[in-house]
Amino acid sequence: MINDNNIDFKDLWKKQSVSQPDMSDLLVRLSKFKKTALRCLWLTNIMLLATSAIIIFIWIHFQPQFISTKIGIILIILAMAVYMFVYNKLLNDYKNIDATQTNQEYLQKLILIKKKQQFLQTKMMTFYFIALTLGVCLYMYEYAGRMSVLGASLTYGITLFWMLFNWFYIRPKQAKKQQDKINGLIEKFEEVNHQLEE
Repeated sequence: MINDNNIDFKDLWKKQSVSQPDMSDLLVRLSKFKKTALRCLWLTNIMLLATSAIIIFIWIHFQPQFISTKIGIILIILAMAVYMFVYNKLLNDYKNIDATQTNQEYLQKLILIKKKQQFLQTKMMTFYFIALTLGVCLYMYEYAGRMSVLGASLTYGITLFWMLFNWFYIRPKQAKKQQDKINGLIEKFEEVNHQLEE
């Protein structure tokens, strides 16, 4: 009869083959995330700058008469400028993700980016949409005054519907998509760190 009392479970546990986490796949996903985020940041900057330039051109070329129109233009440009300023603070965080960092540094950087994205998607986006909506409504007042009641109602109605559609449908969808991407990366790095600690 074999004596089972002398089995060293710690020794057996150490001898078992442990699959190491696939870091190359994770780093490829991280690199893709970085490239996509930088591309979105630059595209947003270009679009907001181009929109601001068009609005300033309209102001100079058409010379609005009402003060409400001028205040509306200023509010629209201010909303875009403040949003761009805050959004561009993520640029250094994205650029500082490189292949020489440790898993813990990747994780800390991703958590920091997630917090900044949440601020951008909540407080800054709220400010942006309120200022933009108010600015557009003030801007349109001068021109809507020249229309019939039906034309002005349709103009305001369609514009406000589009803004509400963006606020309640497109914005949450984009925010969830961004959060899912970064949450997936954070989970993977936490999993790898947990495996390496064992």
